[in-house]
Amino acid sequence: MVEITMFRTEDVPRAERFGVWCEQMTNLAAPMRMTSDHAADFQARARILRLGATQVWPTTIQPMRCHRTPKLARQSAPEMYHLSLILDGAIGIDQAGEHAIHRQHDLYVADMSRPFDCHLFGGGAGPIEAIGLRIPKSLLPLPEREVEKLLARRLPGQHGLGALVMGLAIRLGAEADIYRPADGPRLGAVLVDLVSALFAHTLDAERILPPDTHRRTLMLRIRAFIQQHLHNPDLTAGSIAAAHHISVSYLHRLFETEEATVAAWIRQQRLERARRDLADPAMLSTPIHEIASRWGYPDAAVFSRTFRSAYGMPPRDFRGRHLQATMGQ
Repeated sequence: MVEITMFRTEDVPRAERFGVWCEQMTNLAAPMRMTSDHAADFQARARILRLGATQVWPTTIQPMRCHRTPKLARQSAPEMYHLSLILDGAIGIDQAGEHAIHRQHDLYVADMSRPFDCHLFGGGAGPIEAIGLRIPKSLLPLPEREVEKLLARRLPGQHGLGALVMGLAIRLGAEADIYRPADGPRLGAVLVDLVSALFAHTLDAERILPPDTHRRTLMLRIRAFIQQHLHNPDLTAGSIAAAHHISVSYLHRLFETEEATVAAWIRQQRLERARRDLADPAMLSTPIHEIASRWGYPDAAVFSRTFRSAYGMPPRDFRGRHLQATMGQ
């Protein structure tokens, strides 16, 4: 699996929890002054995933304040950006003359080399749940003077590139155990590309992204779009290209370096999802033609031929054999 560090205040004596948390955050993030009304019995959990030089921090924490003073910033200035993705609760941030309160599904970026003041507010009586992304400045293909314009500002996480960043970060936090160590740097590179594209898009500065970064990000957006529209039988290269404001010929060129053409990749995704549904005992009462239609095959005969070509047997036989094997276990 990728390298993971876990820290939970419940693993240390109650009286020491807040002090130990502050020490850990100083060592792992940056020196800060931290206070909390819950210091007498502080509850927090952090899971740090190291993906090469990039880190993902799924965190659950009680309300507190983190104040990085100018003096502390002069003493230690890690050249890192910290992108916060808020899942529950709210976080107020002051940095570089900007002040904002961010809530569920918002994202914001802070410069860890600068002073800031950060207030974490719980969701009602509950804790704050967030995911932090720590990215070295040197990995972003954007001038620091440009990123400075984004500090503390709200970046929407419910649509577009923000949703892709948030979705990937959530999945990484949930599925970290399934990845091999060699996957870490590759996953980190994908994350950096998405964050770079999000920043550039927000700044309306996509022209300054390197061509490779722009291409990889566009492919991620196209794949996400295809997966969201597999149910639509009219999903074609033309409709995909139109949705992304590119030509059909350019779409095909993008897929030339992939393992399958765009049409073949759509077919693979549809068949895999249909195969999964056919193998699910909970969907035994769902007619095969409904499963086919759900994944973009309104013609049951076409679906049956396509499925048989891919898996060596008709969908009815596949369902019967798989369910028989499952029930016989």
